[in-house]
Amino acid sequence: MSTEPSKTLDAFPNPKPARDYEIRFECPEFTCLCPLTGQPDFATIRIRYTPDERCVELKSLKLYLWSYRNEGAFHEAVTNRILDDLVAVLDPRRAEVEGDFWVRGGIRTVVVARHEK
Repeated sequence: MSTEPSKTLDAFPNPKPARDYEIRFECPEFTCLCPLTGQPDFATIRIRYTPDERCVELKSLKLYLWSYRNEGAFHEAVTNRILDDLVAVLDPRRAEVEGDFWVRGGIRTVVVARHEK
């Protein structure tokens, strides 16, 4: 498996597909670039989802989140894209992605995107 940033998310079969349970991830070192200034934006990305048939593989998730490091994206766009990409691969029962961005210009931004099957 690669150790380079990647937009590929891998999945594995849910070991308990008949049960509703929640999986949570927190990435406190997320970085992307402001598309207007090119300056880095730092955030904590929180992901929670209730899997159906598939679960996301952690190393691929790490490399996926890392791939945003040199990419320009507005906070709203990047948070929604992460959710869209997870939903496309996992087809979860429920999912939520929260982008909690550091203060910039005196304003802290928190974006929450949700999906429900």
